[in-house]
Amino acid sequence: MNPKPVFLDDIARFLHQQFLVDRYPASEAGGIFRPTKQPIQRLGLALEPWPGLETWATDNNLDAIWLHRPWQLDSGVAPHLGVLTNHLPFDETLSIGYNSVLARALGSTSQLEPLGFKQAVTDTGNTLPQRAIGMLYDAESYEFDGWLKQISQQFRGYDRAEAGRQTLINRVAIVGAMTDKLIHEAAERGAQLYVTGQYRKPAQEAVNQTGLAVVAVGHQRSEDWGLHALADILRTQWPAISLEVRPVD
Repeated sequence: MNPKPVFLDDIARFLHQQFLVDRYPASEAGGIFRPTKQPIQRLGLALEPWPGLETWATDNNLDAIWLHRPWQLDSGVAPHLGVLTNHLPFDETLSIGYNSVLARALGSTSQLEPLGFKQAVTDTGNTLPQRAIGMLYDAESYEFDGWLKQISQQFRGYDRAEAGRQTLINRVAIVGAMTDKLIHEAAERGAQLYVTGQYRKPAQEAVNQTGLAVVAVGHQRSEDWGLHALADILRTQWPAISLEVRPVD
């Protein structure tokens, strides 16, 4: 028995639910960037357009592509190709932020606790639900070097690491920003390790005061991790769809 055909609308609706898109203004929610009516049997995932996109799509016989940042996609490039996009929802859900998939990958042993909030307003002035930009959780105890090894394996490296004044670490904050306020809140709530995307020098004094260990994995590494996590989610939902993930240069 053949599986039911999957269309671009189906994938867009599924990602709408996965990313809790109702928390975002319409201008940031994403969705279908270029429609197609053909069934989706082969889907590509990439962070942004590049000169070889059309060749890559042709070589892999793609029906559609998901792009994190589609804005530079020329309308004349692979015009038959359906295009989906999610920018901020992807960053906050599958990159560094309130990311349950990442928490599981890094060994969380407790419920996730939100850390830091954003709240957006629609064009008509309606206030949208708050959304967390980070999370706290408990985990097995390791020395800093053990945590750094785990994180480096997940993200294929890191940009910067500071061991702080911690001995054993068993409470972790993963946050999509690095400010004095967030560093202090994480420390006050028992975190010993602060994982973020980019290291922000203005927060250095707070790091020194709290003694938190910090690992900045790098913006591109965090996006690449999220891209592969998204591929796994889509494979689980639609095993019959072939997925091609474009490696980050």
